[in-house]
Amino acid sequence: MKQWITLLSVAVLAACSPQQKSSTNEVAEKTTTVNTQITYPLTFRGNVTEEYFGTVVADPYRWLEDDRSEDTEAWVKRQNEVTFDYLEQIPYREKIEDRLSTMWNYEKVSAPFKEGDYTYFYKNDGLQNQYVVYRTDAQGNTEVFLDPNTFSEDGTTSLASLSFSKDGSIAAYAISEGGSDWRKIVVIDAETKEQLEPELVDVKFSGISWYGNEGFYYSSYDKPDGSELSAKTDQHKLYYHELGTAQTDDQVIFGGTEEQKHRYVGGQVTEDDNYLFISAAVSTSGNKLFLKDLSDPNSQLVTVQGNTDADTSVLDNKGSKLYLVTDLGAPNKRVVTVDASAPQTENWQNFIAETEHVLSVGTGAGAILAEYMVDAIAKVEQYDYDGNKVRDVALPGVGSVSGFDGKDDAETLYYTFTNYYTPGTIYAYDPQSGESTVYEKSKADFNSDNYESKQVFYTSKDGTKVPMIITYKKGMELDGNNPTMLYGYGGFNVSRTPSFSITNALWLELGGVYAVPNIRGGGEYGKEWHDAGTQMNKQNVFDDFIAAGEYLIDQGYTSSERLALRGGSNGGLLVGAVMTQRPDLMQVALPAVGVLDMLRYHTFTAGAGWAYDYGTAEDSKAMFEYLYGYSPVHNVKQGESYPATLITTGDHDDRVVPAHSFKFAAELQAKNTGPNPQLIRIETNAGHGAGTPVSKTIEQYSDIYGFTLYNMGIKQLSDIQ
Repeated sequence: MKQWITLLSVAVLAACSPQQKSSTNEVAEKTTTVNTQITYPLTFRGNVTEEYFGTVVADPYRWLEDDRSEDTEAWVKRQNEVTFDYLEQIPYREKIEDRLSTMWNYEKVSAPFKEGDYTYFYKNDGLQNQYVVYRTDAQGNTEVFLDPNTFSEDGTTSLASLSFSKDGSIAAYAISEGGSDWRKIVVIDAETKEQLEPELVDVKFSGISWYGNEGFYYSSYDKPDGSELSAKTDQHKLYYHELGTAQTDDQVIFGGTEEQKHRYVGGQVTEDDNYLFISAAVSTSGNKLFLKDLSDPNSQLVTVQGNTDADTSVLDNKGSKLYLVTDLGAPNKRVVTVDASAPQTENWQNFIAETEHVLSVGTGAGAILAEYMVDAIAKVEQYDYDGNKVRDVALPGVGSVSGFDGKDDAETLYYTFTNYYTPGTIYAYDPQSGESTVYEKSKADFNSDNYESKQVFYTSKDGTKVPMIITYKKGMELDGNNPTMLYGYGGFNVSRTPSFSITNALWLELGGVYAVPNIRGGGEYGKEWHDAGTQMNKQNVFDDFIAAGEYLIDQGYTSSERLALRGGSNGGLLVGAVMTQRPDLMQVALPAVGVLDMLRYHTFTAGAGWAYDYGTAEDSKAMFEYLYGYSPVHNVKQGESYPATLITTGDHDDRVVPAHSFKFAAELQAKNTGPNPQLIRIETNAGHGAGTPVSKTIEQYSDIYGFTLYNMGIKQLSDIQ
């Protein structure tokens, strides 16, 4: 998605008035016999309704949208008690947690980056909740620069971003408390590490872009009335903070007027400090782009791209020559050049033309690195600033790369190579010779030689060919008996390319199959692939995922009794929609932090910005009916037998508010008549996922895997190893 925009953010309206529901002391209970006896809290059903184009829709659990109420807090507590009572009875849950802790406990180091007289890097000794920032001076002496593990006792306050002034003498870093998207910015002297001024507060969806050593640009919304975790935010503003001045004196650069009102606004200063670029968007797809000449204090904003029909961002500049990345007239993206004196779209010239493969671009060390996705697999080419192709970059294998970005005066660029069974290895790349050398090999306790991946192309419902990568132990029998995790996302132009994670590695080690299809709605094949999974085409996404599950069953990888579906955020919607449409397809459903109430998602936080992908129930009668037809909360049927379901969310998620998950859990518990558990696990003092402490992540995945295997009928882990 956009360079300056944090993808995906939803918002909550105020709940119904307290007198509409009973007090928590009067909540009744409902008992259902499953693998073990489960007593669900009977969630109070209110009488709230809403009319859409003549159709009256009941919303009995709207009171759960009030994240500040004592009744919601009590409901969360009761649900967690039920869930953890169940999870504690799984015989091998602790064994999974112990093994995951052991696998996670290895030193992890990032690529280095130079700021001023120091070389900085991130490192985690093993089980530290947050990565620590270290630095090394010219004499080779290394010290801790920032340790986010000291920000809070429980590790739930994380370092969200770190940015240095142009000469590296001053640093500004943002912190997130409890996983919230609302941030604080702290400014320190990089040499002494002393805080220079009071922290900036109430910052959201923001970068930190320095202008020299004088100050920086950042973005935020006015603090909303009501709950800061759920109230709607839709007018983003770009500010300039001059060091040594009060935040209340910060100048609004863009977004302060009705004419400039946009949901997402960001600013980026070019490396030479000559230009400020401003991106403004109303949705997660498409942005306007403006330019300000910083060498002239009286310069006015110049429009580069005046509508939101395309995504365009600045890549670099050489003097007044601008290099832009855009999908305008190029669904798979291209690089164009234009002079800053007349930067409008009609003056753009192709620099790297569009190809049949999706393009992403980085710069550094005097080079331009163009990465292409070829069926979700990385291919990289190097160009010079005159547009000449220098070489194809030889990569270490078949998989994904990240990095290839740095300052213009750098001598070396760094990138990380990975795939589903290969832990990420950092390589140093010399743009002069084109040679890659290992900089940091992963120390993960995982033998990649025992595993393999296979890419297949299966056919979806409408005949579309969809790629999927399936990873498993070598020599695995296709007997239909293998526990299989089918993971998907399918939205917002996000591409799912092969990458390694310790949690997935544990699933593979346990004998599981891990399958990831590149379904429509993603960006693997450009804008057209994305658009084929949006709004009135959203059912394509669900059909692609269903077809992936059917392929895995038909080919003998697994069976319905051994298939689990997992996805988070927009992927949580994917799982919720598929499990309500095809509950027979899977044994286990794992929707995480999902967008599940499709009639009201746009009323919460910045959720209206997702309308490009979803449409809203207010757009038209046809759009309402389409959303109503698949919205997971509204499609739980009385008397249906649903798969074993473990919904996961965080009580401080201010992106996809937890009310989505709360309502879905309440509907499932009230209407499911089958034998499978319908549980919700609510992480307290946690948000959408970013910055989650390692300790909480290990606990959560141990619960997820234990729940999954237990409900697949696996009595002991040795049955599948």
